[in-house]
Amino acid sequence: MGTGFRASLDWLHTWAGVVLGGLLFAIFWMGTLSVFDREIDRWMAPMTRLAPAGGPVAVDALRSSYEAAAAAGASSWFAQLPTERAPVLQVTWREGTRQLLRVFDPASGAALPDPGTWAGTGFVYPFHYMLHVRLGYWIVGVAGMAMLLLCVSGVVIHRKIFADFFTFRADRQPRRLVLDLHNVTGVLGLPFHFTITLSGLIIFYGVYFPGTAQFVFGNEARAFPREAYGIYERQKVGRPGELASLAAMTAEAGRLWDGEAPRYLFVRHPGDAAAVVQVARRGEDRVAGSPDIAYFDASTGALLHQRVAPQPVLSAQRFIAALHLIQFRHWTLRWVYFVLGLAGCAVIATGYLFWLESRKKKDDRLGPRGVRLVEALTVGSVSGIVVATLTFFVANRLLPLGAVFLGEDRAQLEMWVFYGVWLATFAHARLWPGRAWAGQCLAITVLALAAVVLNWITTGDHPIRSLSHGHLWAVAGMDCLLLAMGGLAALVAHRHPGRPPRC
Repeated sequence: MGTGFRASLDWLHTWAGVVLGGLLFAIFWMGTLSVFDREIDRWMAPMTRLAPAGGPVAVDALRSSYEAAAAAGASSWFAQLPTERAPVLQVTWREGTRQLLRVFDPASGAALPDPGTWAGTGFVYPFHYMLHVRLGYWIVGVAGMAMLLLCVSGVVIHRKIFADFFTFRADRQPRRLVLDLHNVTGVLGLPFHFTITLSGLIIFYGVYFPGTAQFVFGNEARAFPREAYGIYERQKVGRPGELASLAAMTAEAGRLWDGEAPRYLFVRHPGDAAAVVQVARRGEDRVAGSPDIAYFDASTGALLHQRVAPQPVLSAQRFIAALHLIQFRHWTLRWVYFVLGLAGCAVIATGYLFWLESRKKKDDRLGPRGVRLVEALTVGSVSGIVVATLTFFVANRLLPLGAVFLGEDRAQLEMWVFYGVWLATFAHARLWPGRAWAGQCLAITVLALAAVVLNWITTGDHPIRSLSHGHLWAVAGMDCLLLAMGGLAALVAHRHPGRPPRC
C-alpha cells in the first residue's frame, strides 16, 4: 500500500479524532454505563430495591395508571413487567410534552413512591443514542460513521498492528506510553468497537434512510411496520371503552407460550373502544429475545392476533440490534461489554493525549492558543463528563423526593445539575489549564466517595450490607465501581499533579 495513501489516512484519522473525539467519548461513556442501566436505576431509586417476586404479578393493579393515561388523552401506555434486573412494575405514558413514570410493587400491586429520577434507563441510555437534543439521532449517526472511519484507518496506518498489541513500554517516555496504551486498547477492542458502532447505525436504519419505506408505502406511515414486523393494530374510533382484566390477558398469553412470562404490555390510544393490548413474550434466553406477541381486545380481553416472527430481513436486523442492546440474560458477556466499552473510552482519551503532546513539541498551525483550546475541550470531554455523571449521582442522593425549583421537578433538576457541571468543567479546563487534569481527577475521587457515603446515609445500604443480600447486589456493584473509579482517579491525580508531563 502506497505511503501517500497511508499518509492521507493518517491525516484523516488524526483530524476525525480531534474534531469528533469529544462527542465520541461522551457517546461511548454513556453507552458503557448503559450496559448496567437497570442497576443504575435501582441505585438511584431506592424504593425499587425489592426482592424478586416469587408469585404471580399483580398486573390488574395497573388499571389506575391506565385510566389516568386515558383521561389525559395519552397516545400510548406502556407497562414493563418485573425481571431479575428490574423487579418492579414500571408504567410510563406521556401527557403533552411530559412523560410520566409510575412504579408498583409486583407482588401486592401497591404504588411505590415516585422515583423522581430518570436514572439510567431514562437519562443515561437515551443520552447515548440521541444526546437529548432534537437532532441527536443524526449527530450520533455522524459520530458513528466517523468511528467506523477511525477503526478502518487505524488498521491501515498501523502496519505492525498486532506487534503493537504486545508492546507496552511503561518505563519509556510518557508520549510513547500513551501511544502504546492507545494501540493496545485499540487492537484489544477493535472487533467490538467496529461491531458495536455498525450495529448502532443499523438500529436506526429507519431514521437515516426513511426514503426507502416512503418509496414503497407512500404516506402510509404505519404500513411498513405492519408488513415488516407483523404488527396488528386497529384504527381509533373515538368512543370510550372499558379495560378488561390485564391478569386474564397475561395468563392467556402465558398459556400460549408454555408458561413463559410476558415482558411488557403496550396499548395504543388507551381508553378508546378499539384499543388493543399488546403482550410480548420475554425470551431473555435468546439474543434477539422472542418475536412472539399476542394482541387482545382491551375492552373484552379476547385474543385478536398472534405474531410469531417478522420477515426474514427484519429478523436479521433484530438480531444485530440485540447484540448492541444486550437485553438477554448473560452476565459474563455483559461485563465483557462494559470492559470493552471502557477500552473504547481509553482509545479516544489516549488518542487526544498523544495528539496534544505531539503538538506541544513542534510548531503547529493551530498555534499555542489553538492547542490550549483543544486541551480544554479534551479535559472537559474526558474527565469533565465523568465529573458531571458523578455529580448527577450525588444530586440524586441529596435532593429530597418531590423537590421543585423554578418550576422544575426533581428529575429535571438532576439533569440540569449534570449539564451545568459539565459546562463548568470546560470553563475550568480553559481558565486553569495547568491544573485541570489533576483538579478534575480529585473531583472524581471526592464525588465517587461522596456518592457511596450518601447512599449509605440516605438508604442504609452500605456495600457490606448490600453484598450480604442477594437482591441488593446491583447496589453493591454500583458502590464498588464508584469506589474503584475514585481510587483510579486519585492515583492519576497523585502521579500527575499538574499538566500532563511533557515528552
